[in-house]
Amino acid sequence: MKYALIGCGRISINHLTAAYKNNLEIVGVCDIEATHIDILFNRCDFDTSSIKRFSDYKQMIAEQKPELVAIATESGKHAEIALYCLSHGIHVIVEKPMAMNISDAQKMIDAAKDNNVKLCVCHQNRFNSAVVLTKRAIDEKRFGQISHASICVRWNRGKDYYDQAKWRGTWEQDGGTLMNQCIHGIDLLLYLVGSEASSVYGQTRQVFHNYLEAEDVGVSVVSFKNGSVATIEGTVNIFPKNLEETLYLFGEKGTVKIGGTSTNTIDVWNFSDEKDYDKQCFNLVEQTSNVYGNGHAKLYKNMIEAIINDKNPLVSGEEGKKALEIVLSIYKSQLSGERVELPLTNFSTLDMKGYFGK
Repeated sequence: MKYALIGCGRISINHLTAAYKNNLEIVGVCDIEATHIDILFNRCDFDTSSIKRFSDYKQMIAEQKPELVAIATESGKHAEIALYCLSHGIHVIVEKPMAMNISDAQKMIDAAKDNNVKLCVCHQNRFNSAVVLTKRAIDEKRFGQISHASICVRWNRGKDYYDQAKWRGTWEQDGGTLMNQCIHGIDLLLYLVGSEASSVYGQTRQVFHNYLEAEDVGVSVVSFKNGSVATIEGTVNIFPKNLEETLYLFGEKGTVKIGGTSTNTIDVWNFSDEKDYDKQCFNLVEQTSNVYGNGHAKLYKNMIEAIINDKNPLVSGEEGKKALEIVLSIYKSQLSGERVELPLTNFSTLDMKGYFGK
């Protein structure tokens, strides 16, 4: 299967390595900055000499005719590029968030259906061992009724991080910590609670990053149709370095705490019943080399199988839209001071422009 990558920034090594591990035919990479491609290729531990370089993704698509494309540009360009690829009959893996507004996300979902191609949003942490085991317990109904849940993303991002790319922390191209750093955890929260969210109340602040447009801390309460409630806390204000990405699930017959710096450990695993796989869950630690974890290769494998077998990938466009909807609802709640009822319609990060005075 012919594969191409659009966007060669910080996360691109995970995508290209995942493509290589899944034996995709890598026919091209594209970035408007040639140096980004140089840096990417230097980070690869496999031969990149046959991979063609492009600065125009439309030219790359016309010449190389990829069947699958991954989009890892700044977030504000995800929808535009994805819609172009989908309309040309190309399967798409798009980095999170899939878009900066709800209407563009729905357009992407519709375009995939209209052109009979697959759309996958890159929430790779669903493939973490801790998450896979917890989802198994949920599917086996070991928790009983879910009482409540919580996701805490307590990380550090300083000025040096934001200076690496001017688009970071802007409402047009990125959003704040909830949209960039916390959206993976929000996806896991929704995935594991397993019910549609019904309303959101949120508060955001800009405390230590006054050179940005967007928030550096956000908290929220989410209500679900099954009666469960959850809290969200996301921040890049932790001193002096990343502390944790921790998810709690509290049920009638079970309690699980998934922890580590990127939901890669199981810190608590308590159930009223016993299963043969419980032993591997106690104090599970999945070693990772960075906060992105090990899930990209597994997400790619799942997407390839979805294409071959004509089924939905685990993180379909519809699934990716759910986490985006929660973040945008938190922003809207901050703007209005009121609880936001779901589904959300017609809201964009650009509606927050100037909120923190920039």
